[in-house]
Amino acid sequence: MNLKDILAISGEGTLFKFIAQGKNAVIVENLETGRRLSAGATSKVSALEEIAIFTTGEDLPLGKVMDRIWEKENGGEAVSHKLPDAELKKYFTEMLPEYDRTRVYTSDIKKVLHWYNILHKLNLLVKEEEPKAETEPEAEAETEVKPKAKAGAGAVKKEGAREGAAKKVTKKKATGKE
Repeated sequence: MNLKDILAISGEGTLFKFIAQGKNAVIVENLETGRRLSAGATSKVSALEEIAIFTTGEDLPLGKVMDRIWEKENGGEAVSHKLPDAELKKYFTEMLPEYDRTRVYTSDIKKVLHWYNILHKLNLLVKEEEPKAETEPEAEAETEVKPKAKAGAGAVKKEGAREGAAKKVTKKKATGKE
């Protein structure tokens, strides 16, 4: 899942969208109500794309965890985060059997499921496309075009600068002043 610009603020029960960086705060918009507010320097703000779940192997980014929930639920809503702890752990084990049971707490599972359901309700769950082979040639084509454009623009500027310098020299010679 693409979780770019989606934030969680400690103590708030919902998710926010990053709007702008203020002088001493971050301006955010509540995803559910659309109300804007500023999260001050004392607020603990976390970007969802930077959160990962501990597993017995490598940590799994939250986006990949949400992909697994999406697959388990066939694109539907996940179970409620308000279920009893034992049921939440059982559900999470079915979805992510390799999660580290000693470092992932029930409160973490509740947050993940709650965030998933908020994003699902707002139709913000966008599955990331994994085939990178298709996007790489496009990136190469763009890279090839950009240097040519820069070289052409630079050549024009240099010629214009030369013409300007030539006009100044000609002007000085015509007036007899050097």
